[in-house]
Amino acid sequence: MLDKLLMYLQFPLVRYALIVGILIALCSSLLGVTLVLKRFSHIGDGLSHVAFGALTVASVLNLTNDMLLVLPVTILCAILLLRTGQNTKIKGDAAVAMISVGSLAFGYLLMNIFSTSSNLSGDVCSTLFGSTSILTLTLKEVWICILLSIVVVVTFILSYNKIFAVTFDEDFSKASGVRADRFNLLIAVMVSVIIVLAMNLVGSLLISALVIFPALSAMRLFRSFKKVTVFSAVFSVISALAGMLISILGGTPVGSTIVMVDVVVFVFCFVAGRVKGGLHT
Repeated sequence: MLDKLLMYLQFPLVRYALIVGILIALCSSLLGVTLVLKRFSHIGDGLSHVAFGALTVASVLNLTNDMLLVLPVTILCAILLLRTGQNTKIKGDAAVAMISVGSLAFGYLLMNIFSTSSNLSGDVCSTLFGSTSILTLTLKEVWICILLSIVVVVTFILSYNKIFAVTFDEDFSKASGVRADRFNLLIAVMVSVIIVLAMNLVGSLLISALVIFPALSAMRLFRSFKKVTVFSAVFSVISALAGMLISILGGTPVGSTIVMVDVVVFVFCFVAGRVKGGLHT
């Protein structure tokens, strides 16, 4: 098995996939803690459906680089969801349901009407649940992912204190002079970038798992925001790397395999947290 893995690692496409997968896992885990604590986890799910709709439009228009359309549309919808969620007439969860379901239906309708593929169901499943497209990345796409990941990580580090304050007590943050709305918007934009990057890795329906599971796993073992964030990143990177290696060696779907590893890690952390809590009592 080790010889087989070393053979695969000789191919640049496999190395590209591992680099992109690790970067996506790292970025998604940093914001996962904030999304869980602020009860914004449903926004990630909604935006992934928006990205699916935008991706189908890009395919119909035959855009050579679909990110030029998908990324701006997803960011705009993130801003719209944030603003609409603050509207007393339309609650946040209702706004997410409206936009996400509408985008999903619109995207599938376009794929049916304008599809040039003989395997429509296969294309839909690949987009929703991930596929081997992560193993067909070009060097240009890898560099785009690296640059966007650096932007997300650096922005998170520089805004860490403000994001921490907004996450735990938004009203107090506003009273102390923090522009909470601005940082909520920043979080939404960064989530949009991560979702667009992660579509090739796990598919639009499984992105939320990539964001949420590592944060929930770390919360089973730790209590401080910093420790939860750090170990969430560690669990996410380990799960993504293990899932991709299993997928490469076993021929299983990349996205589903990564998510199942995340589930196993969560179960382990849950049990370990219970044992740790029992020892302290």
